Amino acid sequence: MPIFIQTGKMSEQFVHELSEDPENRFKAVSDVMAAAGATLKEYYFTTGETDWLMIIEADDLDAVAAASLVALGANGAASVSTCQAWTAAEFKAVAAKAGEIASKYRQP
Repeated sequence: MPIFIQTGKMSEQFVHELSEDPENRFKAVSDVMAAAGATLKEYYFTTGETDWLMIIEADDLDAVAAASLVALGANGAASVSTCQAWTAAEFKAVAAKAGEIASKYRQP
């Protein structure tokens, strides 16, 4: 099943609410992901350019995007970025496919 890595920034409202009433957000986020058809595997709060990193399993990006829209719409997130990830073994197949189609490319 495809793996997606999502990072994002918390909204000011979310920071305020979480500071007022601290809670472990894993279950709440996991429930939304499950309702969208995805599985939250890991959820980390981070420092740096983003405030969180999630590792999500889903059949396609649509499920992850739907759950992200819920967080953005509820003003829990200020920004979200999602990308697909491959294991080394999975990416070997991607590289093999590139090798198969490379001869089809023509320089402009």
